Amino acid sequence: MIDTFKKAEEYVLDIPKFSKKNSPENTKLFLDKIGDISKDIPTIHIAGTNGKGSVCALLRDSYLEAGLCPGVFTSPHLVSIRERFTCGREMITEEEFLECFLFIYNKLKDKEFEERDYYPSYFEFLFFMSVVWFKKKKPDVLIMETGLGGRLDATNSLSSPAICAITEIGFDHMEYLGDTIEKIAGEKAGIIKPGVPVVYVDKPVSGDVIRSRAEELSSPFMGVSENSIKNLARTTKGIDFSLESHYYENVQLSVNCPAFYQAQNAAVAFFVLEELIDMGKCSLTLSDIKGGFSKMKWPGRMEEIKKGIFLDGAHNHDGIEAFLETVKNDGAKKRCLVYSSVKDKQVEDITDRIIKSGLFDTIYTGCLSGQRACDTDRLKECFKEYKGNIFFYDSAIKAFDDMEAHKEKDETAYVAGSLYLVGEIKEHVGEETYK
Repeated sequence: MIDTFKKAEEYVLDIPKFSKKNSPENTKLFLDKIGDISKDIPTIHIAGTNGKGSVCALLRDSYLEAGLCPGVFTSPHLVSIRERFTCGREMITEEEFLECFLFIYNKLKDKEFEERDYYPSYFEFLFFMSVVWFKKKKPDVLIMETGLGGRLDATNSLSSPAICAITEIGFDHMEYLGDTIEKIAGEKAGIIKPGVPVVYVDKPVSGDVIRSRAEELSSPFMGVSENSIKNLARTTKGIDFSLESHYYENVQLSVNCPAFYQAQNAAVAFFVLEELIDMGKCSLTLSDIKGGFSKMKWPGRMEEIKKGIFLDGAHNHDGIEAFLETVKNDGAKKRCLVYSSVKDKQVEDITDRIIKSGLFDTIYTGCLSGQRACDTDRLKECFKEYKGNIFFYDSAIKAFDDMEAHKEKDETAYVAGSLYLVGEIKEHVGEETYK
């Protein structure tokens, strides 16, 4: 009998995370049975390889600044599965999680779904739970992040988004999405709905694919290019830059994060809000947007958890390049890195980029917990060309603790390589988190 939050959480976590996806038709059928919430609440649907979560956070904090209540469904979580569901400033409670779980669990016993041999995947189950919760909470806006891909993602069963956004596209999850940027972009562009505006990061190849799909569906499109962002500079609190917007012309913005890559994410979020305002589907002011951006907090994205120690979930080609670009401009005289990864990422390529950057005097590596962890032998092979000080441990926690014990006062430390690593370290640090 499942009668506690812990039992419900264990049940969901036991559902395979990378099992074969169900057909879109069956996912859509089940959503319609519990209610397509996008028909009742203005919905922003977000896909992409890097930056989805940051865009969600920027949008969320802009609505909060305006005194409104945004509902947000994101993934993955870092420490608690409840992080995936937020309404306003609050996560779903354990009692609400259990209630929503039981609703879906019992609904799946309907004869109709048993005959179809339908059962949701891990992500689908959580998505359906979010729909049940948001129907009860009735937020002013719904911000929905895809899990993996777009075209076949469970969130794509939402039929009536007000607007779609596609962040930067790069090489990740290629075994599911394809081995070229064209194929991956095609999967991400699958979220575009006929006539529904789409804001996207306009890069070579991926931008062409997204634009072509938007034109095919007669969907208005707005691209964010390198030329959209001007005067990018690092400050003591984060970054400042100007944005050539369509509605407000030249706008000065600040983001509460030192990562340069957040300027691009902020531009996507800004254009989404600008378009919604122009459509009459959003009551935010420019002051609300500026205030929300300047207060934005998104865990694990160049997050300072202790004085001089930063966490960043860089875990793929583009993520690590953006991470290294930010590190290069941090003004530090000495740096160290705690690195780990899951085994199904391009560890060799990512570690090669880290080595060639020459940014770190010392590297500490350790294995993550769980079966997906990259093992020590592979990490040693990946870092064999590294000329600085390097230490290997059987756990990422030990690597972090040793780094902290030996970190010099004027040394800046980074933790990067996997969101799982970020989650483990955040849980380990706990209440000591630096403010």
